[in-house]
Amino acid sequence: MKIRLTRLIAISFFILATSVNAAVKMPKIFGDNMVLQREIPAPVWGWADKGEKVTVSFAGQEKTATTGDDGKWMVTLDSLKANKEASELKITGSNTITIKNVLVGEVWICSGQSNMAMSVGGVLGAKEEIAGATNPIIRHIQVQNVESPVKLNDIAGGTWSVCSPQTVGGFTAAGYFFAKNLVKELDLPVGLIGSNWGGTCIETWTCPDGFRLVPELKDLLKQVEQWDSTTDAGRMKYTEYITKLKEWTPKAEEAISAKQGVPPIPESPMPVPNIQMPTKLFNAMIYPLIPYAIRGAIWYQGEANGGEGITYLQKMKALIGGWRQMWKQGDFPFYHVQLANFSASNPNNAAGGDGWAKLREAQLQSISEIPNTGMAVIIDIGDAGNIHPTNKQDVGERLARWALAKDYKKDCIVSGPLYKGFKVEGNKIRISFDNVGAGMMVGEKIGLEPTKEVKDGKLKWVAIAGEDKKWYWADAIIDGDTIVVSSEKVPAPVAVRYAFAMNPAGTNLYNREGLPASPFRTDSW
Repeated sequence: MKIRLTRLIAISFFILATSVNAAVKMPKIFGDNMVLQREIPAPVWGWADKGEKVTVSFAGQEKTATTGDDGKWMVTLDSLKANKEASELKITGSNTITIKNVLVGEVWICSGQSNMAMSVGGVLGAKEEIAGATNPIIRHIQVQNVESPVKLNDIAGGTWSVCSPQTVGGFTAAGYFFAKNLVKELDLPVGLIGSNWGGTCIETWTCPDGFRLVPELKDLLKQVEQWDSTTDAGRMKYTEYITKLKEWTPKAEEAISAKQGVPPIPESPMPVPNIQMPTKLFNAMIYPLIPYAIRGAIWYQGEANGGEGITYLQKMKALIGGWRQMWKQGDFPFYHVQLANFSASNPNNAAGGDGWAKLREAQLQSISEIPNTGMAVIIDIGDAGNIHPTNKQDVGERLARWALAKDYKKDCIVSGPLYKGFKVEGNKIRISFDNVGAGMMVGEKIGLEPTKEVKDGKLKWVAIAGEDKKWYWADAIIDGDTIVVSSEKVPAPVAVRYAFAMNPAGTNLYNREGLPASPFRTDSW
């Protein structure tokens, strides 16, 4: 109990310290080597004494603000043009802060759990990748890992680094290869804000407003509101706690004077340290970044929620909707990575549905139900024995396709085939897809090599069932932009599943751009 009380006091002093300052101070997201977002208004903020006049100068602009009663000031720079040449951002009040080597380009949040946190130093061919990483217009900052039950005003730590062989080994790998592809096509600076933590669930990255957007998650919201003093429920809890604490204090003093045991201290509404609790990492590692101007976010997470299905879709709606609501930048792009094949699946179980199958289904469903989202399919590059696939090059490239096509208007196919619909044709079922590109093929992906077509190859992991809901492995033939599925054991088929398993090793349906089809099922059994 004493530990929890100490944490409450420490957090209070931290918040106070960032609000009351003798001189102008800046959040840690602002620093040398940073990237500012182009083409949209860019907020710049910090803290100073109440009533202090603060002037921000950058790229020919000069903006002035006066610090409010809360000790905070903010200005908003007008839309900036991309700039690969280093500039200085100057903030002047009672003191002057000069931020050096600032570029203007594209800024992306890179969040999630360990597969986003995994650094370039751990990827396939890391030695070669690091040696060739001289690209000074790619910048990266890694937000220090910390959790909090209340919203913090600043991140705990993090500094911007310029991409080089000396630094890139510590960059988020998925983010770096995403940025590398953007720079190749756009020739613009890219700033990566790495805010990720291994082993964490989606709930901890979600804000209260996000939970409020999804009625199905009311129990999670109720849990959060118990320790949030800005809510009615939270105020009541803290009021009760303070009353009990006042009653406890004289009793504790008497006990100490009498050299007797102190009665148990009342339990605080503030939760114990636990990074998995809802909102904890949002409060400490996302909220302090807002309203830093960004283009969008990439997200690689799901393993910690691996046993879920439709609930994960609801949580994605809360996560994305909440971030967008807090940032006030509209429906900014949000692109995620569907979980890779991992561990093992029984090749004799045609029904599948084991492990992460239903979570991948929720991830697929999210891109049709949540506006301005996309998904990198990596069902072909996982590792049965390693939950952290080392091929992050293809992960980044596949994420970049979505951004290049949707946000930068480049002519490219965003994904492999994505299930669109089906039609029963006698004893067969015809499956149609979006994103077939130049056509579909049976393919094989080995390491970092491009996908190769397998002539006369047979599609694997395709199952079919009739009204009895008994599943059998099926014959599947590519027919134009569709596949036709059948089995002698199912004369009257009603449903098809493809790669609907924890590890459908060897899945091989691709488009001719070399991108894999997402796992899917036509049924909801």
